[in-house]
Amino acid sequence: MARILIVEDDDHIRTALRLMFEGEGFDVDDAPTGEVGVALFARMAADVAIVDVMLPGMSGFETCQQLRDVSDLPIVIVSARDETVDVVLGLESGADDYVTKPFVPEELLARVKAHLRRRPDKSAKAFTLGELQVVPDEGVVRHRDGTELHLTSTEFRLLTDLASMNGKVLSREDLLERVWGYDYFGDSRLVDVHIRRLRTKIEPDPANPTYLVTVRGAGYKLVL
Repeated sequence: MARILIVEDDDHIRTALRLMFEGEGFDVDDAPTGEVGVALFARMAADVAIVDVMLPGMSGFETCQQLRDVSDLPIVIVSARDETVDVVLGLESGADDYVTKPFVPEELLARVKAHLRRRPDKSAKAFTLGELQVVPDEGVVRHRDGTELHLTSTEFRLLTDLASMNGKVLSREDLLERVWGYDYFGDSRLVDVHIRRLRTKIEPDPANPTYLVTVRGAGYKLVL
């Protein structure tokens, strides 16, 4: 069964989440601080991490960055702050998802399960973006010189799903359902921040994208 890492300083919330996930058959590691959470992950890698933002010592954002530096596991940031700047900061730190407190535990469970269900479409054909070659059946993006470009699993799925549309536009709602695996409680900011992050990796000039294009009022498309 999948292993969940929960990094949460509130004892009651941490215990409740542990009991919920264990009741669903998950193996659970939990930590009251980011430092302990990172150490636990180094000993036993998890399949999904749930990280609170307001932690003593190392912040949730820093914890997320340290986990992202060593793994592309899905990371769900949890925070009482819902300001756009905080959501964006959480996603820019490497998180795949963002849930605000107070949250319905079943919603968090559904999101975690959705992330675990996601798998790259390895039947898609390889394609090129300028100097980059995207090979879905290997799950890699390579520069022309053979070096690999690191994308998280969410970024890779976003890229290949857009490529599969052959230049057609996908709305933010379509992308939430296709990439994140849910639509009824998704936040379109997830899409926008991941698009921006993906552009910094694949575009020669991210400020003036030529491949990953915004279609005003409609969504995004990939120009091959």
